[in-house]
Amino acid sequence: MRYGTLDWVPALDRPDLLAAPVTEALASWAQAAPDAVRQVLVAEIDPDQADTADMTATYDLPLEASANCVLVAGKRTGEERIAAAVVRATTRADVNSAVKKLLDVRKASFLPMDRAVADSQMEYGGITPIGLPAGYRVLLDTRTSAGPAIIGSGIRGSKILLPGEVLAELPGAEIVAGLATEIAA
Repeated sequence: MRYGTLDWVPALDRPDLLAAPVTEALASWAQAAPDAVRQVLVAEIDPDQADTADMTATYDLPLEASANCVLVAGKRTGEERIAAAVVRATTRADVNSAVKKLLDVRKASFLPMDRAVADSQMEYGGITPIGLPAGYRVLLDTRTSAGPAIIGSGIRGSKILLPGEVLAELPGAEIVAGLATEIAA
């Protein structure tokens, strides 16, 4: 399938374009929801163009189709709570209010890059909600649950494309209204 200037193929046909935890999660998910996983596509990109603004411009993709995944952590009574917040590229995760409230912590902050990479076993700039460690909550802004969604593949050298409706079916995903705020133009 062609979207933008990229050719997209079924993700499980190209495990070389996925981080190992992503491949494992998709294979497991395929056992329970084969029709959903068949709609998860991957395309190879230049790793130097993996950042959202560069990727959308380089490959003629609509910015509103891109979804960013950020890892956020906080503590409550000594217990660390971590979540992935997935929001459209035209929005910003509301870490200081919505995510903090959902995690039920006093302060929420982005997981440090080295920790995010080590824990997820994914490359920074390619972290995706698919295949995150057990115990991580996956929070999806309602705007990501409809229409095409371009997300990371776990590596910087490719991207995943799937319908937002399929993203919303990701095991453990929580659809959250108000998870993100619009970015002022």
